[in-house]
Amino acid sequence: MIKHIILWKLKDDLGGQSKEEIARNIKSSLEALVGQVPGLISAKVNIHPLPSSNADVMLDSKLESEEALKAYQTHPEHVKAADTFVRPYTEIRMCMDYEE
Repeated sequence: MIKHIILWKLKDDLGGQSKEEIARNIKSSLEALVGQVPGLISAKVNIHPLPSSNADVMLDSKLESEEALKAYQTHPEHVKAADTFVRPYTEIRMCMDYEE
């Protein structure tokens, strides 16, 4: 089992959209990938950090294997969600993958 954890800091300039709206869109698009991407067991996106946090959004996902993680990263539905709802609005991304 592989854990795939991502932390994002949203940009200050979001083209007139609120951070809350962007975070909700990230959450719904990434969580919807469960059942669409083979090997993706779970995906939970937290959009309510405590004030002590320095990240705005966190993805906590679980995949069957390292091979499933590699396939997830290039899966067309994941790429579409990332290119539409994540990458245009984030300035910092941190990732940690580990075997559970």
